[in-house]
Amino acid sequence: MKIRTLLLGAAATMAMAPAAMAERGSDGQANILYFQAVSTMNPYLSSGTKDVEASSLVIEPLAGYDEKGNMFPRLVTELPTVENGGIAADFKSVTWKLKPDLKWSDGTPFTSEDVKFTAEYCMNPDGGCAQLAKYDGIDKVEAVDPTTVKVTFKEAKPFPFTAFVGSESPIVQKAQFTPCMGAAAPTCTDANFKPIGTGPFRVTEFRTNDVVQLEANPEYRDPAKPAFATIMLKGGGDAAAAARVVMETGEYDYAWNTQIAPEVQAQMEGGGKGKFVNAFGTLVERIEMNWTDASPDLPEGERSTKAHPNPFLSDVNVRRALSMAIDRNLLVEVGYGQAGRPTCNLVPAPEQYASNDNTGCLTQDIEGAKKLLDEAGWVPGGDGVREKDGQRLSLVYQTSVNPIRQDFQSLIKQWWSEIGVETELKTVDASVFFGGDAGSPDTLEKFYADVQMYANNFPGTDPEAYLAMYTCDKAPSPDNQWQGENNNRYCDPEYDKLVAELSRTSGIDERGAIARKLNDMLTKDSMTVVPLVDRGRLSAHSNALGGVVLNTWDSELWNASDWFRVK
Repeated sequence: MKIRTLLLGAAATMAMAPAAMAERGSDGQANILYFQAVSTMNPYLSSGTKDVEASSLVIEPLAGYDEKGNMFPRLVTELPTVENGGIAADFKSVTWKLKPDLKWSDGTPFTSEDVKFTAEYCMNPDGGCAQLAKYDGIDKVEAVDPTTVKVTFKEAKPFPFTAFVGSESPIVQKAQFTPCMGAAAPTCTDANFKPIGTGPFRVTEFRTNDVVQLEANPEYRDPAKPAFATIMLKGGGDAAAAARVVMETGEYDYAWNTQIAPEVQAQMEGGGKGKFVNAFGTLVERIEMNWTDASPDLPEGERSTKAHPNPFLSDVNVRRALSMAIDRNLLVEVGYGQAGRPTCNLVPAPEQYASNDNTGCLTQDIEGAKKLLDEAGWVPGGDGVREKDGQRLSLVYQTSVNPIRQDFQSLIKQWWSEIGVETELKTVDASVFFGGDAGSPDTLEKFYADVQMYANNFPGTDPEAYLAMYTCDKAPSPDNQWQGENNNRYCDPEYDKLVAELSRTSGIDERGAIARKLNDMLTKDSMTVVPLVDRGRLSAHSNALGGVVLNTWDSELWNASDWFRVK
């Protein structure tokens, strides 16, 4: 099988917008606003998009994805293929050839030892790596010589581009992070806040959940880039305020994730100072169901589906009824307009991976949901709230602070009340909710609620690592610094077996069939994940900022080295 088939025609070089820049640093400062403030510059300690994308300005993977989903080399001379010998004929290893003379921002050489160390850092069982799924199946990583890295897998892995590819799996410097292995990982404040990198910028100041100041990396491999001498990446506020400071006041050049109502978008864009950019990829707004008792009073190490199952959501009929009661079409109309599509799929794209018969959730069915709860023995009490065995059907529903999400909460609470479900709404500041702080009770990993709502996506066009997030061994716990990716604590040995089969499978058609089955197990069958909206990425940039190419397959800041000030 030709590996280019797997890559969907991946380009070996990146198609970039022309950069109108004279020399490095000639265009002054660019101001970027992520209203979900950055908590760390180490994506291995946070699954939050805000942290992953901010760090992508500084630390880089071996390869990335362009705006069309094509893989391209960043720190390597070419993409490994079977034809060029980079991928072994038996698919049990992949060899990467680093570009010569790469340097870290501190002037020291970037070598294969750094790549090897990165794998060891994330795969350390005590480290709580938030991106561990990217390293599934790896047996060992070898530094063959200073510019050659060989990754050997435990079994044949026809798609070997999970580790070291995309913004969620960058290379960290061995010299800086060696003291940060295992349980020491979250204690390394200097390394986590100011990582030494190979990217176009380096951190000069970091204030948690506030602002990151960066300057052009003097060792960046292209001597003419970046055009901006400095970047200020500010956090805080909300989506509407973020849009305003670009589209109305002009204080900022770029605002990420401007989730605001369609009519407000049109009004802002009419001012002529900036534009909204939108594109669809794999970003899905969803409700995640907690399989365990959500009480924070339980000992931290005892949250499991066997020892402490969720008193309501362990019943699949309850999960199914909650989904049936939701009008996804209205959610799209209220929240996203043309930037959203109702969906029942966790994996909505690319086409060959999207389940095409998982459409049952698209029609709201309040009466059907009531009937399902009746049949399951949940009987309306005197106040209309259903009960069973003395237990009221009363849920805690949490999400991050965001106007659209609060609108969704209100609507969904009303629909659930119509079927006899009592709902307590909980909102958490986005910087905390997505921050991954092991000491906070309000992160999405701790999940001290019955259901929680947020959006997530995967880099590139292959969902293998994304689907692997829901295997039994990925559940967050004190043992992994609360950084496991399976925050539902869903555990199905059959699902785990199928993930392993996907890892071994080569053909696109065969991989697509397995991915669709995994998607359906999580959504249609178990209702562990209740997808709501296939969301287009929506951000805003000033008319004075050139070179912006919105990318839904990787970090939105993927080509910040090519941004420039329009003169």
